[in-house]
Amino acid sequence: MEQRPIAIHRIGVGDVWQSLRGGVDDFLVQPTHYVFLCIVYPVMGLVIGVWTSGGDALPLLFPLVAGFALLGPMAAVGLYEISRRREEGIVPKLSDAFTVFRSPALGSVIWIGLLLLALFVGWLFAAQALYGELFPAARHGSIVDLARDVLTTPAGWTLLLLGHAIGFLFAVAALAVSLVSLPLVLDRNVGALTAIRTSIRACWLNKAPVLFWGFLVAAALILGSAPLFVGLAVVLPILGHGTWRLYRHLCGTATP
Repeated sequence: MEQRPIAIHRIGVGDVWQSLRGGVDDFLVQPTHYVFLCIVYPVMGLVIGVWTSGGDALPLLFPLVAGFALLGPMAAVGLYEISRRREEGIVPKLSDAFTVFRSPALGSVIWIGLLLLALFVGWLFAAQALYGELFPAARHGSIVDLARDVLTTPAGWTLLLLGHAIGFLFAVAALAVSLVSLPLVLDRNVGALTAIRTSIRACWLNKAPVLFWGFLVAAALILGSAPLFVGLAVVLPILGHGTWRLYRHLCGTATP
């Protein structure tokens, strides 16, 4: 495995916009939205299943949907190969997105994925604990009842404020862990721990641009979720390709 420290470049907001535009270009060359339709709809079906299973589970609806962003980087792993092939002047095929399953880095990808899953589960536990503390005796039979209590009571306002603050911390942690690490393990011969350390270091050295990227990701996910989550089938591939482009700005290419 590569032992030398991996150089981190300092980037600006312009590089973030350029990465996003590159993600759009990659998506238009090889649209992968129908693959993501196969992923998005089962996930949303699970959310709806939890929603309709009983009033006790209803407060987890928003945390589940919001927490999907924590797992998004894993869903986009296969798109990095498509972006890499475009860099090399190779016309990508949809099947290239599945080469990750034959990659020697698959073990590292799984370890990073487990860490993201742990963050997702931690977020759900934190959200449930906060709700239980603020609404200890409440039972909401419908989303209308839940929305009324959250939007019109002091406890609900506290829930919104603290919930968003806690969610922000989990989102920053997931971004720092995954932004560089997943592209890095697929691009170079490094282990999961080295990749995660490099990702955190890259985010720390480029705090403002990385936070701006996180803001763009959050805004895009909100827009993509609005029309019954159908927009995620386009948004997620673009963000996946854009992440690869941003990784290139942050870490460049491997030196021989």
